[in-house]
Amino acid sequence: MSNIQLNFTGDLHKKFLLNFFKSLPSFYAHLESNRLVLAFFSAAGLEVLGELESLKPEKKEAFVQWLYSLQVVDDKNKVSGFQGTSILNSAENRGQNSDYRWGHIATTYAALCTLLVLGDDLSRVNRKSIIESLKYLQLADGSFKAAKEGTEDDMRFVYCAAAVSHMLNDWSGVNVDRMVDFIIKSISYEGGIGQGPGLEAHSGSTFCAVAALALSKNLHRLSRTQFKNLRRWLLNRLNGGFNGRPNKPFDTCYSFWTGGALKILKAYDFIDTKECQDFILTTQDKYGGISKYINVVPDPMHTYLGLCGLSLMGVYELSPIFCELMISERANNHLKNIQEKWKRD
Repeated sequence: MSNIQLNFTGDLHKKFLLNFFKSLPSFYAHLESNRLVLAFFSAAGLEVLGELESLKPEKKEAFVQWLYSLQVVDDKNKVSGFQGTSILNSAENRGQNSDYRWGHIATTYAALCTLLVLGDDLSRVNRKSIIESLKYLQLADGSFKAAKEGTEDDMRFVYCAAAVSHMLNDWSGVNVDRMVDFIIKSISYEGGIGQGPGLEAHSGSTFCAVAALALSKNLHRLSRTQFKNLRRWLLNRLNGGFNGRPNKPFDTCYSFWTGGALKILKAYDFIDTKECQDFILTTQDKYGGISKYINVVPDPMHTYLGLCGLSLMGVYELSPIFCELMISERANNHLKNIQEKWKRD
């Protein structure tokens, strides 16, 4: 693959991502419940491309208003956070709490990231209520579920809890020692980290675990042997492109899940990225967007993570990424300024 000559089609990716700010394209209608997450991938993708200004100021403000319309403040039932879509907000329950208006930890994470990307100051985020509800999502083993009832619990939501706590600058909603214990127990015999104890190591859950440790300032809790084995397992995921597990095909998204984890662990410089770069370019759709494999329909998640992977490689003048939060360094610096203001206030 190293001899393939391919061009980066950034302008087409810009057009693809802008489509998700107008309305949800019909092909993606089945993803309506995750519309806020798609908004995050789209806005953050435009920023990595250096094209965030393609959104007119009035469009940005309207989008910020829409994001805040999804905020749930429910101190009685402890389900505060952000919804993934407004589709369940009927005429009967609009503007009030109900059985169908619950925050979800992943969409709360995505909402906060999107607000930062769009330049909002988070002043309308009810930080106290979100952190209070977060306490009710952590299980006895230290893991987190996504909502108060009826959801899975695994490393994805551990990461979301850590990221939300970091962004809101308040860790009182997390028992950090239990969280770290859950992560350590989830290290597999291979050296990578699974969704939970005894489960197969996977690059996605490994990134979530590593980032959660970094955000909570607990990377030092890994033993020297665990640290070395973890880096080795991640480095072995590169084989033409990055894969998520041994003996699996490479996939565009792992250019970030694996590459981002390596970056946090200061091991990214050990890899030769040329083959991975070429692979990502082959997954570009001729009409814009990036897919997981060659000749597969593109989507916002793989478009964004593919762009993040290319950004880590330092190519095409893409905006640098703050891997721990999966947002641009600019957005992370904006967050730091907000947190400094909170301290002064």
